[in-house]
Amino acid sequence: MFNKLCIIGVGLIGGSVAKAARANGLAHHIVGYGREQDVVNLQTAKQLGVIDEFYIDDIKHAVQNADCVLIATPVASIEAIFQQLKPVWSADTIYTDVGSTKVSVLAAAERVFGDIPDNVVAAHPIAGAEQSGVEAALVDLFIHKRLIITPASHTNAEAVQKIKQFWQGFGALVSVMDAQHHDSILAATSHLPHILAFALVDMLGHKDEKTEIFKYAAGGFRDFTRIASSDPTMWKDICAANKQEILPLIEQLRAELAKIHGLLANDDYQQLFSTFAYANSARQRFLNQFEVPIMSKSITFHIQNGGKLQGEARVPGDKSMSHRSIMLGSLAEGVTHVKGFLEAEDALATLQAFRDMSVEIEDPVNGELTIHGVGKHGLKAPKNDLYLGNSGTSMRLLSGLLAGQPFNSVLTGDKSLSGRPMKRVTEPLALMGADIKTTEKGTAPLYITGKAGQLNGIDYVMPMASAQVKSCLILAGMYAQGATSVTEPAPTRDHTERMLAGFSYPVKQEGSKVTVTADGKLTAADIDVPSDISSAAFFLVGASIAEGSDLLLKHVGINPTRTGVIDILRLMGANIEVLNEREVGGEPVADLRVRSSQLKGIDIPEHLVPLAIDEFPVLFVAAACAEGQTRLSGAEELRVKESDRIQVMADGLQILGVDAVPTEDGMIIQGGGNIGGGTVTSHGDHRIAMAFSIAGLRASAPITVLDCANVNTSFPEFKDLVKRLGLDLVCEES
Repeated sequence: MFNKLCIIGVGLIGGSVAKAARANGLAHHIVGYGREQDVVNLQTAKQLGVIDEFYIDDIKHAVQNADCVLIATPVASIEAIFQQLKPVWSADTIYTDVGSTKVSVLAAAERVFGDIPDNVVAAHPIAGAEQSGVEAALVDLFIHKRLIITPASHTNAEAVQKIKQFWQGFGALVSVMDAQHHDSILAATSHLPHILAFALVDMLGHKDEKTEIFKYAAGGFRDFTRIASSDPTMWKDICAANKQEILPLIEQLRAELAKIHGLLANDDYQQLFSTFAYANSARQRFLNQFEVPIMSKSITFHIQNGGKLQGEARVPGDKSMSHRSIMLGSLAEGVTHVKGFLEAEDALATLQAFRDMSVEIEDPVNGELTIHGVGKHGLKAPKNDLYLGNSGTSMRLLSGLLAGQPFNSVLTGDKSLSGRPMKRVTEPLALMGADIKTTEKGTAPLYITGKAGQLNGIDYVMPMASAQVKSCLILAGMYAQGATSVTEPAPTRDHTERMLAGFSYPVKQEGSKVTVTADGKLTAADIDVPSDISSAAFFLVGASIAEGSDLLLKHVGINPTRTGVIDILRLMGANIEVLNEREVGGEPVADLRVRSSQLKGIDIPEHLVPLAIDEFPVLFVAAACAEGQTRLSGAEELRVKESDRIQVMADGLQILGVDAVPTEDGMIIQGGGNIGGGTVTSHGDHRIAMAFSIAGLRASAPITVLDCANVNTSFPEFKDLVKRLGLDLVCEES
């Protein structure tokens, strides 16, 4: 990249740039430059191998023949650096910086040179640490961190591209924007928070002489005020350079604090909760939509072949019921207590959505939470879009619920959810009078115009079996004039109907038809969510295919609309015992004991397909281990899940040496247990990742599964639990 790189100011940032450039082969020769007071730091930098040589007060020789000069000094000194560089300026050199304000840097260049030279590329890495000096420099400081380039209108495009490639070369995520826009953003997200931290510690520090406040400060105080450990001289300079952007923000903050002061003084705790809930939601949207793409780590599972599953375990709570407990508990009158709640990203997305609509929900702790219901008509308009992450259940069910509200709403999700079909719910909702707009492809975002009192009940015969569509229309029917009936072509999970009855809401069931009206209310009830049979399925299959396995799964939900996986495995010859059957909150629960057995291939009965639709990825693994052929049909729904589960599983099984042929609505697998090793990708689908992990129990060589981060959406404990029970799995983050 650069034959000679000169760094002016070899401290934490400059030293980290030098280390990263050297480690990634981006600079052949690295030179440091400083003033007399920098000599010790520069000597240390050379001793540590961070730079090859350095110059003190001799900028001419320091920058001579340099391809790139990087200024890594405080922003207040950059104009003086330009003055030193002016006599030795070279049109063949790229000059860049790392200052945290950019308007001031470009203005300094213009004052010194009369116009901003076209080979000045202003840049800012959004990275740092509490320490300073070259000894604190880190080779990986910039990996997955933002680097913003703010060129002038006439900056040389080739120079911009070289600086972009330079930073990308050691892992930074590069953006290009206007300098004014950069300073505005950083004032709000970096400069103001630092001022707040400094101000709070300054205030409490004066009090601490008498009250010993710091002695009793908890971890939250330490975390919030960590940035007050930053260099005060540097931050004085930053504030001075960007005061025009910072001052209006301080005024806005004053107004916000005054509002909270007024709410407290007037005992307006409901509005205080709404303020806090919105802030909580806004931060979560930041984490979901911004921090994850910037900071998220890629997760890879490495599975050693062989092993067996033994012992006992309780897998996490049922995801479908966790979603519905939040929805119905929020609409109930009174306080609902929930145990066994699944604290995974999908269910938490539903929880956050109802907080955004002003429902007070006390944080889940060990699967327990408390919902202060607002009643069927008590939801309030969210102040922002409802971000639902990867959760299709959240989006489809909420579309029905929100269609009948007196306010408008927008439902958004991550890239995966934004590509999944929503017409299956928006089209029947339109028949009820709902106003929901989608993209041209019928996907999210969903723009919902609330039609309170304007929905009409319908008698809808579903073209395909889908619990999400059925539940969506039931929830809409609770706000519609007249009766809403839904008839399904095959049985699907009935958690919505059961839980509505548990909340004392009238539900009429006649065979395959479910009917509700708006004439009813929900009364708060306690809910004990059983373990999710979809999560248990991975262990049912794992213990069945791994010789010597003997596993007991505790408190598993065995709702008859969900036990297709047990029925299919038993037809294949699995040894599964259902023990200690009981009913908890209207839902049947049992302990499941599973021992290894020789499975045989079958034609999977189509009436069982809707009852096991989420479990087929791991059932395909069972089929690969069975003797003979297994054939699945009638499962076209699998093609529109988090991934095309038919094609993705077929591709992965083929890589592992399994004869797996995808069909339009299923798959044909020639079994025999000949699973080899290899590298497969889950395509971001949590169930695919876990299914291929379980395949390692019967594989003849190690298996690597790529793109496993979304396992956290449904089963964050999977990797630890499966290791405890006997699978050799290593989780690698990068």
